[in-house]
Amino acid sequence: MFEDMVTARYYEERLQEEYLEGKQPAFDISAGPIPGELHLAAGQEAAAAGVCRHLRDDDTVTAPHRPHHVAIAKGVDLKRMTAEIFGRETGLCGGKGGHMHLFDPDAGFACSGIIAEGCPPAVGAGLAASKRNEDSVAVAFLGEGAISQGGFFESLNLAAVRELPVVFVIEDNDWAISMPKERVSDVADGSRRAEGFDMPGTRVDSDDAVAVSEAAKEAIGRARDRNGPSLLEVQVHRRMGHFMGDPQTYRPEADQEAAADRDSIERLAAELRRRGVEDETLESIREDAHERVDEAIEWAKDQPEPSPEDAYEDVFANPPSGVTDEEPAYDLGTDARAGVESGGDD
Repeated sequence: MFEDMVTARYYEERLQEEYLEGKQPAFDISAGPIPGELHLAAGQEAAAAGVCRHLRDDDTVTAPHRPHHVAIAKGVDLKRMTAEIFGRETGLCGGKGGHMHLFDPDAGFACSGIIAEGCPPAVGAGLAASKRNEDSVAVAFLGEGAISQGGFFESLNLAAVRELPVVFVIEDNDWAISMPKERVSDVADGSRRAEGFDMPGTRVDSDDAVAVSEAAKEAIGRARDRNGPSLLEVQVHRRMGHFMGDPQTYRPEADQEAAADRDSIERLAAELRRRGVEDETLESIREDAHERVDEAIEWAKDQPEPSPEDAYEDVFANPPSGVTDEEPAYDLGTDARAGVESGGDD
């Protein structure tokens, strides 16, 4: 867990450096080597490490728009993930998805920028495992701002009705973008949402990786033994803004300072020392993690960018005539007009 957490923290610190290149002093979201938005999860590492340590390669994990720590803990290829974030051809999705739409079938991992969107696919994976009579499980990570979304409720309902092997993990970082939790929900403890679906609900009140691991072990074991779904909420602390470039004018300075003081990595390091792990061992783990991250970033930056023609691959419709050397299989416009003229409803 310590290795996963220090890897994720340093990875995001390095991404922050790369992302801000060329975007200042006047913030330009389209400039620099990583265009677009970037959402970092520094301070939330304990939730991912504590849960994913109990998972296997054949288990499925879905994550929200703040996904890197979960991806690292699940074993997503670091180099290909980084290449995807930099929009390179060798990325997980050919550089087309970016950091919010990572997909690695080899690691059983996917994420999405749509709030609570990962819940239904996780239930689908659980349903598939159930139908195949396999003991794999699915885990859906989401933020506390997503616990009032319809997709979340529908997913809990179907998982409960079918007694599916799914664990829903809420990362409560207190801020739904710029809204404090108490302004968007009357439920202070998100794990209580489980009560309406007759499933176990547990809250871990601190970002303690050991405590998260113990709670996750029980929930994942229950799912693997085919005893139905569970809901787990973990208190974490967002050390950065909702996105890079977020001035956080909505957030009291004291809250930001408190989040910086509550470091789950140092908490775990202290616990490891208490259990007899030497400082030299911890430092060696950090150094190895930093080396792998730096190597992944330099490798990704050296990768080729996709060619413009790649925009016509992996799409649902053929390009119009004249764009490529090959004629399209059909004329979408003509076919659509013919349907209307014939009274069809296609």
